[in-house]
Amino acid sequence: MHTENTFGWAFDSLLPCFVYHRTMNIAVLERKIRRLEKARERLVAKAQAQSEQKLLALPKQVGLRSVAELIAALSGLRGKGGRGLAAKTSKKRKRAKITEATRASVKKLAGAGKTGAQIARALKISVPSVQNIKKALGLVQARKR
Repeated sequence: MHTENTFGWAFDSLLPCFVYHRTMNIAVLERKIRRLEKARERLVAKAQAQSEQKLLALPKQVGLRSVAELIAALSGLRGKGGRGLAAKTSKKRKRAKITEATRASVKKLAGAGKTGAQIARALKISVPSVQNIKKALGLVQARKR
């Protein structure tokens, strides 16, 4: 059965040709994919080799003789807790200990008309801690709803 279009040729005669070209295109694409994968593997190996060379040259760049000396020098930079350089760059604050003396100071400074931020800065505690102390001492009124 032939199906003719308005141009006068049969679609059925094109089908085997289309299937052949489609399978040929898939084979061509698969070959290209394999070539690209091999090229990627070569590039990864080359990048790793370059990285190793740079790392091995690093001790000489900083005036040391070996990788072992570099590791020893870097190990000497450890901060508290033995976490290396990360300990020096950490910005985590210690919790302030709120004592009775701190509470008395907050009461005194609040009575003198200082703001919460000024009190916090003076006593080295957080503004929310100042607010909590003032609330506990009855120095602030609860919000009206």
